[in-house]
Amino acid sequence: MNEPVSPLPCSIDELRTVFLFEKLSEDQLGWLCREGKVEQIGPGLVFGEGEPAEFFFVLLDGEVVLSRRVGADDVEITRTSDRGVYGGAMQVYLGDRVSQAYTASLRAARPSRFFVLSAAAFHQMLQDWFPMMLHLLEGMFSVSQRERLLTLGSLSADLTHELNNPAAAALRAIPSLRERVAGTRHQLATMTAGPDDRDALAALARLRQLAVLTRLQGEAAERAASAPALSPLEASDREDEAGDWLRAHGVAGGWDLAPVFVQAGLDTGWLDQVAAAVDEAALDGTLRWLTDTAEAELLMNEIEDSTTRISSLVDAARQYSQLDQAPYRVIDVHKLLDSTLLMMSRRLAGITVVKDYDRHLPQIPAYAAELNQVWTNLIDNAVSAMGGTGTLTVRTVRDRDRVLAEIADTGPGVPAAIRDRIFEPFFTTKPPGGGTGLGLDICWRIVVKKHHGELQVESKPGNTRFQVRLPLTAPDAEQPEPA
Repeated sequence: MNEPVSPLPCSIDELRTVFLFEKLSEDQLGWLCREGKVEQIGPGLVFGEGEPAEFFFVLLDGEVVLSRRVGADDVEITRTSDRGVYGGAMQVYLGDRVSQAYTASLRAARPSRFFVLSAAAFHQMLQDWFPMMLHLLEGMFSVSQRERLLTLGSLSADLTHELNNPAAAALRAIPSLRERVAGTRHQLATMTAGPDDRDALAALARLRQLAVLTRLQGEAAERAASAPALSPLEASDREDEAGDWLRAHGVAGGWDLAPVFVQAGLDTGWLDQVAAAVDEAALDGTLRWLTDTAEAELLMNEIEDSTTRISSLVDAARQYSQLDQAPYRVIDVHKLLDSTLLMMSRRLAGITVVKDYDRHLPQIPAYAAELNQVWTNLIDNAVSAMGGTGTLTVRTVRDRDRVLAEIADTGPGVPAAIRDRIFEPFFTTKPPGGGTGLGLDICWRIVVKKHHGELQVESKPGNTRFQVRLPLTAPDAEQPEPA
């Protein structure tokens, strides 16, 4: 902590004017003045993120800046001169259940006066004056943490599974790719080999043969790189055609080569061009060589698709967590919805997802990571309601001075008898152990309390819609980071 400029007197009358202390008795205010102190600090650091949380601070006058560390940078969360704002040892009541360290950094932007209370005194005050509130806070913390950990654990398991699939596919493709590349090198050397003589005509013929083979290889690779996807029926019909063509041209084991040619987009018309370009005696070897070429290209496509999938998942995880972004900033709501859907893609297996986005919507100020928690809870509830099958519709539209984001499902609906209770904390229709009943309460607090928005539900069998309305502009007291 910055060294105080000078010790200052503590006034009961001044503490009484701070909203935190206005309901305290004369004796309690006197205790605060005896146990605490008033200090003038700054401009400069009041406390630093990660340092032991030794004090609780209340701003009496001045201006402070709260920031969090993101990588090597300090990202400003808020700047305020509001009298009575507080920070520091805020979770001392939880004891060793959490790390008793400052979770952010606080700086005085100009010389500022603080009421300062030691963590030990603050803890004692809470225990002696507010024992019931303390028990409630501890319980709420435990349940809220469990809800967050359940969500995080489930998403982590899904993400691990989704990352493992493309990574395993890429690893499987690499040995086959090496084998095919080695095969093409060996076969090319065999096909272009000739007697070791000085016959200029023979050498020229081999050069021409090499040029033809190189051209055919390039065409095969180019077609394989952009081959269209075929339905199983189309692929089967074309494999029959290719197999018949290979058998008619005396290629042994042609049925093994046909699927590769079809998958690489090499049809019988292209095979006719190959047959016309090379000697009949070299056709079998040339086709096998081109098979290895096409298969190598297909394997590279698979590796590219797998690594692209991994990159997309990592980007979605970054977008979902918002770890490298300011907590409150201007965002594109569609990016948040897309990242959440991608993070939940495994859970959405069997669900038809429909995106109905108004791409002309403006960006809005929001706490992005917390909105992603809202989307996660609403989508997870929708999937549970549909029993794993149905249609999930994610819609956005402008609604006067707000953005409307709607999560709709085709489940049985929310019964009218409980519709007014679903946003209550701890209310759940799931069986014991199936849920904490805090998911929708968390959504409500994030949307309504933190974003000054609205959260509503409209429901009938086959059509349940949770509607989130968010302001287009920030309240005057809050200014988001630029996009």
